[in-house]
Amino acid sequence: MPVSSLPSRYGIGCFSKEAYDFVDKLHKAGQTYWQILPLGPTGYGDSPYQSFSSFAGNPYFIDLDTLAGEGLLSREELESIDFGSDETRVDYAKEYENRYTVLRKAYAAFKPGAEFDEFCSMNAYWLDDYSLFMALKNAHDGAGWQDWEDDIRLRRPEALEESRKKHADDIRFHKFLQYEFSKHWKRLKEYANSKDIRIIGDIPIYVSSDSADSWCSEGLFQFDDDRRLIQSSGCPPDAFSADGQLWGNPLYDWDYHERTGFEWWIRRMKRCYELYDVIRVDHFRGFDEYYAIPAGNRTAAGGHWEKGPGMKLFNALQKEVGPGRVIAEDLGYVTQSVKQLVRDSGYPGMKVIEFAFDSRESGDYMPYNYPKHCVVYTGTHDNQTLKAWYYELPAKDKETLDDFLGFRTDSDEKRVRAIVLMTLETVAETAIIPMQDYLCLGSEARMNTPAVSNGNWQWRMKKDAFTDELAYDIYKMTKVSGRLRQDSRD
Repeated sequence: MPVSSLPSRYGIGCFSKEAYDFVDKLHKAGQTYWQILPLGPTGYGDSPYQSFSSFAGNPYFIDLDTLAGEGLLSREELESIDFGSDETRVDYAKEYENRYTVLRKAYAAFKPGAEFDEFCSMNAYWLDDYSLFMALKNAHDGAGWQDWEDDIRLRRPEALEESRKKHADDIRFHKFLQYEFSKHWKRLKEYANSKDIRIIGDIPIYVSSDSADSWCSEGLFQFDDDRRLIQSSGCPPDAFSADGQLWGNPLYDWDYHERTGFEWWIRRMKRCYELYDVIRVDHFRGFDEYYAIPAGNRTAAGGHWEKGPGMKLFNALQKEVGPGRVIAEDLGYVTQSVKQLVRDSGYPGMKVIEFAFDSRESGDYMPYNYPKHCVVYTGTHDNQTLKAWYYELPAKDKETLDDFLGFRTDSDEKRVRAIVLMTLETVAETAIIPMQDYLCLGSEARMNTPAVSNGNWQWRMKKDAFTDELAYDIYKMTKVSGRLRQDSRD
């Protein structure tokens, strides 16, 4: 359940009372985990996988009511802003246009103290560059750093120093946003943990081409001497996409990372464990081999595979960060070497029930083939909801699913519930069900359609959708499948 999908009064889910209510419902339902999407500030296409920073948080998630309670905003200021009228969709244009107006009013009333100074000092290793980056984006009307003038784009010291002085107030504004984000998220996470709910975070393997990471981290990525992309990321053509997927992220210079002892990745993972209890690492295959597309290509066709860091990276992480819980997103076409990397890392991989009944996919996704050491989903944020997925299945695949369930029905609710229960009853050590499937929603609630650039990441749950009755139904399914949280057993 993405944070952005929670109900709230201000157009997008955030760390508000509704988030705490959601945690309470999860506790009543006997749940152990709440998995979310990346928490970073969203950039191109409003995607949480294209963030302006791998370390920063999304200012949209700051709870405006909390700011009002701290005396930084008035009720009149909040009620005068239009965040959109559709409670089931996020209007990102309105958020972009209006939320920062409110946040700047809060900043104007903010009086920095020792706590703020300590936060800035503790996080200076990423916060200073990020805040300067965002201030410069504002000064360039939102243009990506590749389009800035050369002295700034190439980070010439004199130009950077002049920019820090010129944009000092805007830099502090973005530090204020990160300070408030950190406070609000820490409070919510601690509340969830107190209810025995652990947070599963999600980190993209790549950084955005327009991010503080790519602008500031010279040497980490495959740029030429003029800081232009040499190759970019994506996926090759397959049965789902004839042109493949052109993501456009800069690729890592893994030789450089290895020479530095994977320092940047160690910092990144340490930061993630400040935010989350468990980390799902997206596109795990890319650590074994990654698909490289020549810069300037308009599609992913014409790319080639190159070797990733493999266990060298994970050995360094386990030594320096510790044996924190990680989920390896190993979906899609998985080679034997990827399977070996997952085994060597010791991380559980992922299984998706929807893939089991798609004849284009491998039989590895059939429930009777699952190893115990894996995490199973009905679907992920990139898949259709179960209700819509069933109607889109070819007749042969639909028949296979019906035979597997052992019954046929015209009731969407009964079918979806049966598939959810089947998922919970697998041997997988962890099972995660998207909220849309517990709510039995259709295609209107799909979160993302890969390779489609517009209209994604918008779904929101209605205010009263997660009822006590639904929480009890989830509790019963969790109990009958043997997955009930220990302290909930009667």
